[in-house]
Amino acid sequence: MHRYIPNAQSDKEKMLQAMGAESIESLFVDIPAQLRMDRDLDLEPAYSEMEIARRMGELASKNVGTDQLVSFLGAGAYDHFVPTVVNHMSGRSEFFTAYTPYQPEISQGTLTTIFEYQSMICELTGMDVANASLYDGSNACVEAAMLSCNLSKKKKRFLVSTTVNPEYREVMHTYFKFRDFELEEIPMKDGETDYEAMADMLDKDVAGVLVQSPNFFGVIEDVERTCAMTKEHKAVSIVSVDPISLALLKPPGELGADIVIGEGQSLGNDLNLGGPYLGFFATTNKLVRKIPGRICGQSVDADGQRAFVLTLQAREQHIRRFKATSNICSNQGLIVTRATMYMAAMGKEGMRDVAGQSFQKAQYLYNKLIATGKFEPVFQKPFFKEFALKAKKPVAEINAALLEKGFLGGFDLNTKYPMENTVLLAVTEKRSKAEMDKFVELMEVIG
Repeated sequence: MHRYIPNAQSDKEKMLQAMGAESIESLFVDIPAQLRMDRDLDLEPAYSEMEIARRMGELASKNVGTDQLVSFLGAGAYDHFVPTVVNHMSGRSEFFTAYTPYQPEISQGTLTTIFEYQSMICELTGMDVANASLYDGSNACVEAAMLSCNLSKKKKRFLVSTTVNPEYREVMHTYFKFRDFELEEIPMKDGETDYEAMADMLDKDVAGVLVQSPNFFGVIEDVERTCAMTKEHKAVSIVSVDPISLALLKPPGELGADIVIGEGQSLGNDLNLGGPYLGFFATTNKLVRKIPGRICGQSVDADGQRAFVLTLQAREQHIRRFKATSNICSNQGLIVTRATMYMAAMGKEGMRDVAGQSFQKAQYLYNKLIATGKFEPVFQKPFFKEFALKAKKPVAEINAALLEKGFLGGFDLNTKYPMENTVLLAVTEKRSKAEMDKFVELMEVIG
């Protein structure tokens, strides 16, 4: 038997005979000899099942997460509470194997979930229609930007605020590099979009504008003003949001947004070491035929019973490649299922309670840290559940000391912005008063 592949010599001979090959080496004759490795791979000896289980356990024990640490880290992924029912139900085999349906009419359970998910996203965002989800928040930003640019062949510029998640903007720059459109960043002023600069940048060549609210710094932007300015130039207004915040804040759809997008990780999904997540995408009826991905619709079957179908799935996405409206042909089935379960379990009151607690606790921690005299406010703007503070020491040094005490510190803003010794802290409903008070006590000594 081979060291790493459990095939006996007799198995190898049977396979070679079936292929009409004399030896394994003969399968690679088309590769020039000088390009082929003439030795075994330098790997450790093979482990037995018992040994590999022990080894993997040793490696896994080196990881620490929010089950062991008290987290104040956000920056796009948040440590919200996940109700037990979500983990229990999504772990059932009929849900755990959820994927985008390729024989949709026989996948009524999956289509029902998608339809309910779409309906809830529309209710949260105040939009007319939502798709079955995209890969993550950055992917949703790209798709929204591409949609707006493709609406008019004459418009070649797209504007994105510098206050949008830096990772989202990095992904957008990667996509735009290979497109015939210019991606320009609107500068910020006091933690929010510089509206005067935006007014100067807007003209007839701008296809769309993307802002985030609450933005990367947690600051609540003037979405209504942004949308009004954008529409004056007949451009598409796009707003990226934290879905939890929409339980408190007015939906972007009521403020004039054409497209509302965002990251859905906080809707019943764990941090998962950075993924998988889901990107939600909602828009107006006017743009429904331009939406990337899939949309589930409600209909009736041959017996007149309520049924669901996959509708408005453009087949060109599969065959036109670069020239297609979008190359998204899938959706995040399992993550969407969890998000749907979460929203259904929480309901309006539960969602409002999560948002309210996150907001109130963030204000509490902010004021307590300022009162220590060790930290200074960076922006004088209203914020939701994240805020930036200026420290007297490097953030990396502070976070290292916090980690030793069992706390996961904030995001070092100097890694993405020219903001030395500036930390971005996030507070969710999971943080207790005792945890926050202990955090303040530690920060007063460490900072």
